Amino acid sequence: MRPRKSGSVHEGIHDVNMTPLIDVSLVLVVILMVATPLAFQSSLGLRTAAASGRRAGQEARAERVELAVLADGTVRVNRALVPRDALAAVLGPALRASTTRLVVVSCEDGVPLGQFVGVIDEAKSLGAGRIAVIGR
Repeated sequence: MRPRKSGSVHEGIHDVNMTPLIDVSLVLVVILMVATPLAFQSSLGLRTAAASGRRAGQEARAERVELAVLADGTVRVNRALVPRDALAAVLGPALRASTTRLVVVSCEDGVPLGQFVGVIDEAKSLGAGRIAVIGR
């Protein structure tokens, strides 16, 4: 630092630097622009449990396929234990035999969300008309 000459006043920059604030704001805007369509893009349509529960009680159990995703990695299809990788071989014929193509899915505690959603996606890809998720 240079010593000041006597009688001269050192002028500093007293303005607020807005560049970092604008940069951060623009980055947040870009993140929101990318994330907003993902939040609204869902392939799972939900209805209230009261209305669909009344209708599900009226349908015979033989006309629907019941899936239970278990914590050990297996899936119960109409009370038959099936390994997760053999689900398509058992679920496909069961859906073809069902007249309503309704699949009722339940899940045990401790099952990862990805595994649960994977079972639902596989049921949809095999031709499930409607999927109902029930809690235990």
